[in-house]
Amino acid sequence: MQYRKLGNTGLEVSILGFGGAPLGSPVGGPANGAYGDFDEASAIKALHRAFDLGVNFIDTSPYYGITESEKVLGKALKGINRDSYIMATKVGRYGFDDFDFSAERVTKSVDESLARLGLNHIDVLQVHDIEFGNVQQVIDETLPALRKLQQEGKVRFLGVTGLPLKIYKMVLEQTNLDVMLSYCHYSLNDNSLGTLIPYLQDKEVGIISASPLSMALLSEGGPPDWHPASEEIKAAASKAVHYCLDNGTNLRQLALQYSTSNPDISCTVVGMQRPEFVESNIAALEQPIDTDLLKAVQDILAPIHNQTWPSGLAENN
Repeated sequence: MQYRKLGNTGLEVSILGFGGAPLGSPVGGPANGAYGDFDEASAIKALHRAFDLGVNFIDTSPYYGITESEKVLGKALKGINRDSYIMATKVGRYGFDDFDFSAERVTKSVDESLARLGLNHIDVLQVHDIEFGNVQQVIDETLPALRKLQQEGKVRFLGVTGLPLKIYKMVLEQTNLDVMLSYCHYSLNDNSLGTLIPYLQDKEVGIISASPLSMALLSEGGPPDWHPASEEIKAAASKAVHYCLDNGTNLRQLALQYSTSNPDISCTVVGMQRPEFVESNIAALEQPIDTDLLKAVQDILAPIHNQTWPSGLAENN
């Protein structure tokens, strides 16, 4: 396993992060029930196997499984040396349409997450999907409330997450962040996060990317029904998937290799709810990237390169 520095936090994180989004029973909507059947025992084994293979970064949220992800992780982490892993969770999003970025709610949320996880501090705390709220409130109210918890020792480092890339400059022009998490913007079909990296580095922000398969868009099973991508994007992705299958390989491996290859991105988070998923993902990272296959896939995806979809309030896109 390779490790990279996470901005100026002093943390060294595995280039592959354990994503907790699939750790919960299906409850509808993105990040909940989108990953197939869920088995708690298998999920716990998956995390332990990830630890065995060098993964040290875990990402979750109260939203994932509507608190189930944190509860399962709490069970899985019992007896594990606290200094051996970096725990990241979020505040602000609690359901498909349930957002609350108020100081009171996020303060309470941290205590709730700590209780579910069975921990006394969170290493990386991020405000979840801020494009669905008033970004100015996040700057003026949410982050200051979390900084108080930082002073109390409940939280070590702070950041924000979301889909539209413009939200990061909106925040960083007015305040500081330790880290940020972007998803679906450093993958084979969309690597637009790359254009923001110099700005983030100038602000000394640690960079985390998630969903190298673009929320299953680049998977053999195809995207879930709720996936917001256009039909043009879905068609191009499907074409790339089948090209790989026809050539005796799979797009997942190539996607993981590509998304983790940028040394300026500290960690790429992938949902892994079964031990075999952990093993196959890490095995992919141990193989050299097939440059001819990469070029062929990029050519297929070129017509929809960096196309995205709206998320949250119109003014935040």
